[in-house]
Amino acid sequence: MKILVCSPAWVGDAVMAQPLYRRLHERHPGLELHVLAPAWTLPVLARMPEVARSHLNPFGHGTLKLIDRLRLGRKLAREHFDQVIVLQNSLKSALVPFATAAKRRTGYIGEMRYGLLNDLRELDEKALPDMVGRFVALGEDRGQLPQRPIPHPRLRTDPASQIATVARLGLDAGTPVVAFCPGAEYGPAKRWPARHFATLAQQCRDAGMQVWIFGSGKDRDIADEIVRLAGEDSVVNLCGVTQLDEAIDLLSLAQVAICNDSGLMHIAAALDLPLVAIYGSSSPDFTPPLSEHAEIVTLSLDCSPCFERVCPLGHMDCLNKLGADMVWSALDQAIARKTNDFARPGR
Repeated sequence: MKILVCSPAWVGDAVMAQPLYRRLHERHPGLELHVLAPAWTLPVLARMPEVARSHLNPFGHGTLKLIDRLRLGRKLAREHFDQVIVLQNSLKSALVPFATAAKRRTGYIGEMRYGLLNDLRELDEKALPDMVGRFVALGEDRGQLPQRPIPHPRLRTDPASQIATVARLGLDAGTPVVAFCPGAEYGPAKRWPARHFATLAQQCRDAGMQVWIFGSGKDRDIADEIVRLAGEDSVVNLCGVTQLDEAIDLLSLAQVAICNDSGLMHIAAALDLPLVAIYGSSSPDFTPPLSEHAEIVTLSLDCSPCFERVCPLGHMDCLNKLGADMVWSALDQAIARKTNDFARPGR
């Protein structure tokens, strides 16, 4: 059996697709699983043992490039896939699968993809309220719901790369690390303010811990602001200086991670870290951190979740009024939760 999965473009969604891959292997022993994905998610797929091979999806968000998509599909047709599963809902995301001529092409109806996909599923949002459940359901027969609880994603680390990256960056791996992930690609309505991160950094430093700030080059400005407000002592800005695979390895060294609802939040959860997840405009019911060691912090205001990139009311109270003390308390709870889990008999 040979299956191709067309992965989502967001890093967090790519992580949340792993339980589907695990389920496909359970259903099809000996499966050869391929994944079509954008370049920035390939390092995540490389840390998933279920994925035999990744293929580059070169098409940016919002671009059609009809001929190029059909050409890529014909190229992938040489792999002779038995099934293609499409996790995105857009019309254009079904063009490559259509051109593979795979016997079975599975996905949700989405943007009226009749003809392009021949194993169309109607999404029951009440039965499948969460994204990971919607993904796993595509690996089941039509009409079947996934068994609950769904296993959590788990990413591998590379110890040799971890040691080399720590040495290259001159990091102190001996002092307890709190990982800050202050970015959120979606928009500012998902980003906890820098001043609150800075206050939390000072609290961490007073408790004898250091802070490593993770993110892409796009997060450099907010990370610089955190360092400026908190002071450089024991606060290290790693935004834009690591590749994603290196960030995965460094994140695994942290005692706890403090994250917005972002791709790095889902990576931290998949590394089984104690985790504090901060929610503003988005909902922890739809895209929660998939971990037993996560604490969710949200004010649950009447105006949230709005799922907007920018606060439509202009005040962003859902994050501005969520203070550092609330997150500090959740940090303690996340660490205690994992400590208690490991202390259980039989573990």
